[in-house]
Amino acid sequence: MFEIPKLKHTDSGNFFLMAGPCAIEGEEMALRIAEHLKELTDRLQVPLIFKGSYRKANRSRLDSFQGIGDEKALRILQKVSETFEVPTVTDIHETHEAAMAAAYVDVLQIPAFLCRQTDLLVAAAETGKVVNIKKGQFLSGAAMRFAVEKVRESGNEKVILTDRGNSFGYSDLVVDFRNIPEMQANQVPVVMDVTHSLQQPNQSSGVTGGKPALIETIAKAAIAVGADGLFIETHPEPATAKSDGANMLPLAQLENLLQKLIRVRQAVR
Repeated sequence: MFEIPKLKHTDSGNFFLMAGPCAIEGEEMALRIAEHLKELTDRLQVPLIFKGSYRKANRSRLDSFQGIGDEKALRILQKVSETFEVPTVTDIHETHEAAMAAAYVDVLQIPAFLCRQTDLLVAAAETGKVVNIKKGQFLSGAAMRFAVEKVRESGNEKVILTDRGNSFGYSDLVVDFRNIPEMQANQVPVVMDVTHSLQQPNQSSGVTGGKPALIETIAKAAIAVGADGLFIETHPEPATAKSDGANMLPLAQLENLLQKLIRVRQAVR
């Protein structure tokens, strides 16, 4: 894989991990989660990219939590990176956000619903940062080659693709594991977004549900198929999280999961 600043343990043979809270809720919480992730992944020799959204632009309801302020949240992500010497990733939603977020983080993430937005992909590419494009719930893995081409033709070869399931009816998602090798055919690292693949959108309450009990199942299958990385949102107390608590992994359960996944990876390799 291309070089990502501060990414360690890349010669361990393990998958890499994008992990952190859904949204940056505050500095203390972000640093607490990052410290736990850093200690754990160093011990297990798993490359870590810390994840946190500085703003949640795609919400069902107007009164849903969106963020604590863009610059404030981005500065917290920067502090996480500097304190624990780990790269960071965050979502962007509009073209003007690309340069702003690039000043603070190492990887710019394109949300699944926006993966066909040409101007957004070009703006992200032109920052020179790594661009992680989430596959739309409405697309096949093979169709993502066009998103990759948009970034590459804008002068940036540093592309990651991430699967997060496909829409199944109105209120469920399913994972088609054929998407992993299909996206790897583009010669890019491919990640399985485990927790978002277990969402149950379009609930009558306007709050997305989830099936976190199946996190281990989806993660094991992705590693067995050959995914290069995993994306897992985690929080000390998902029930109190301000965003996506219904499908996040409790932070205390991550070590046991990673140990199992490392064994799967070793068996596959």
